[in-house]
Order: sequence, then structure tokens, then C-alpha cells
Amino acid sequence: MFEAAVFAQRRQRLMDAIGPDAVAVFHSPPEAIRNGDAHYRYRQSSDLLYLTGFTEPEATLVLRPGAAKHRVVMFVRPRDKERETWDGRRAGVDGAVDRFGADVAYPCGELADKLPDLLSAEALYYSLGSDPAFDRTIASAIDQLRRRERRGVRPPARVVDPREVLHEMRLIKTPEEIAVLERAAAISVEAHTAAMAAAAPGTWEYELEALVDYTFRRRGGVGPGYTTIVGGGANATILHYVENDAQLRAGDLVLIDAGCEYGFYTADITRTFPVDGRFRGPQRDAYEVVLAAQREAIAHVRPGATLDDIHAAAVRVLTEGMVDLGLLPGPAEARVADGAYKTFYMHRTSHWLGMDVHDVGAYNRGGKPRPLAPGMVLTVEPGLYVAEDADGVPDALRGIGIRIEDDVLVTDDGCRNLTEAAPSAIADVEAACRAAAPAAMR
Repeated sequence: MFEAAVFAQRRQRLMDAIGPDAVAVFHSPPEAIRNGDAHYRYRQSSDLLYLTGFTEPEATLVLRPGAAKHRVVMFVRPRDKERETWDGRRAGVDGAVDRFGADVAYPCGELADKLPDLLSAEALYYSLGSDPAFDRTIASAIDQLRRRERRGVRPPARVVDPREVLHEMRLIKTPEEIAVLERAAAISVEAHTAAMAAAAPGTWEYELEALVDYTFRRRGGVGPGYTTIVGGGANATILHYVENDAQLRAGDLVLIDAGCEYGFYTADITRTFPVDGRFRGPQRDAYEVVLAAQREAIAHVRPGATLDDIHAAAVRVLTEGMVDLGLLPGPAEARVADGAYKTFYMHRTSHWLGMDVHDVGAYNRGGKPRPLAPGMVLTVEPGLYVAEDADGVPDALRGIGIRIEDDVLVTDDGCRNLTEAAPSAIADVEAACRAAAPAAMR
């Protein structure tokens, strides 16, 4: 993660934005049960991570811009030798102050008693609905303040969602964040390239998933930033296919959508390539359509453009290709206008990228698509999906799913593709497929 000063600067920016007569509260999500008494590996709320770097559960951050002292208050799990023996080390209240920048910290068990005294302000910035159990804690604290109003204690007059302010901060990446995203991208490129070399007829989807996720961890990532997708053949036409349990066949394509999370920022790459190393016939033609659409879409990424502009560029090229491939009747302009292309391309072309794979920040301003600005990071991911049972399509295209996705940084004068080193041109993909399989797959 970053130096403590980076988190302090972020907190100060947020406090400056909400003003001295406000208080902001951020709470960690509860640990998630996988099944029985087994838990998923814990992942902190990205908002709380962004402001503190603190990774443990049962944590609460209270920001009080107008306070004379103790402007940054944290509630955390106390040190506990027995629990740490079972579950791992804790920072404790001293660590929250010394390492994570709190002015004062308390055990999380004292939250209900101390919270009311911390919430006296004109406005409370808190995200209602994210955690119903903690909503009740907030409501109880406000109720206690209201009962003390005659004694001069002021309860918040309004509750404001802090995400509008905080998520705008997160949307524009700083140089430090871009450097971390570049590392996540480089690791992800290596993993995708390794998978191309490892794939062969008879390989199982889960073998490629294991290789990709292994590469993420081996290179210092915490693992995948989302569940890795490996879809061979018709499985690639399922957008969020995660079973990854089929055997790959000669003549099929395989689609891998996977991104490494590094330093709590994630990449998001998709590549589609031939299982046996060679694109053939209509399969090759369909791939060229998607690749051309992606290149045209990336060419539209620049300050002042919008995600709608990028999507429209991709849709135009894809729809022209659908007509040429015999998937749709012409003219292409009419098929764009009537939305017929959505049968084979049903998702948008871009989303924000950062600490979350579908990162935060408003897509529209004043009812209009927002213009891109330097520091934004987005995906560009056109695709073409022909279901096995699609009506009226050439048989050679049935069961083909293709998506090509890269992570693109908006710069002052255009854009920079952070993941362009992952092979996407046909000659480069076929060369990567011919490379020696990684040692882990031999």
C-alpha cells in the first residue's frame, strides 16, 4: 500500500469537502460466511481502505473536520493473544494510532457507548443501506442525541451519502495509484500470456484458471480481483461463466477474463485465443471484427470524450462486422438504430477500474454522459457472442464467444493502454500459443 501521508492527505481532502459542521462515518463490512462456519478470505471495504489502508474487519472510521482535537477517530479490534493465535495478528488501538493515522482509537466494543458523542454536527455523512446492522447502530446513536437535545446537544439534521464526494476522489487516479495499477496490469499480462502458451486440446478450463491465479500470487498479487473466467467453446458465450470445469477441444476458442489485484487495485483483461494455437475460417473473421472494434473504441479515449462515444464507436464496427459475417441483414446503420446488434453484443463497452473491478464514480452529470478527464482509468471490452441455439446464423459461427478487453488510462492528450502487452493481434496471439508451456503446466 502507500505511505501513511497518502492516506492522511485523502482524509484531509474529504474533510475539506464536507466542511467543519459535518461528521463522516465509514464502517467495515462483516466477514462473509462461505458455508457452515467457514469464511471467505476477508476483503476490506474499498472506501475504508482508501482512507486508512486498514485491512481488518470490525473497524469504524469517524472523521470530524470541525473538532478541536481527535478529528480522526477509529474503533478497531483490541489486541487479544488467544484470538490472534487462531485468526492472525491485529493492529489494536495502538496500531491504529501509530500505523494508520488515527488521532485516537478505541476498542470496537466501545463503539455504541462513544459514537453518540462523536456525531453531534449539522450533517452526518454515512452510506445508509450498505450494512443494515450498522444502520441500526447509527440510528440508535442519533436517537440518543435527540433525547439530549434539550441539554444543548445537537443531533445531525440530515444524513448525506458520502460516496458522491469520496467516489469522485477515487475516480481520478493519482500517480501513486497509477503506478500500482500498472503493476497489477503487468502481472495480469504475464498470466494471460502464460495461459496462451499452456492451452492445448485436452487441457481443462480449471487448469488455466489455476495457472492464471498462481501467476498472480507468485508475482506478489493478493490474487484475482474478481472470479477468474475461463470459457472454452460455447462456454465463452456466457458472460459471467465461472464453472471453469470443461475440457478444451481442438478447433475451439477459449476466453479468459482475469485480472490481478495488487496493492488492493485490480486489473481487468480479457483475451480470446484458439485452443490449438491457430485461428481458422469464420472464427478468424469474427475475431478480426472484435479486434477492429476494440481498436476503434480505444482511439476514441481522450479528455472530453464520453463512454457513450467509446461504446458507439465499438457498436458501429461490430454491427458492420455482424452484417458481413451473415449474423444480421444490412444495412448496418439500421441494425444499430433498431438495436438488433444486441442479440450478439449485449453489454456496454467500458466501466471504471480501480480498487474495485467495476470501480466507483458517476457515469453521468446533470443527466448527460460525463466527459473523460486525465487520471480516469477504464476498460475497453467489445465482444461478439453467438449462442449455440441462435436462430438464422451461419452454422460455423454457432457457439463462438469473443471478447478483447484492455485497461486504458486517460492522459492529458489522449490515452495509454496499460495492458497492451497482452497479445491481441492474430499473429501475436498465435505466436504466444506456440511458446513453450510454463513449467507449472509441464
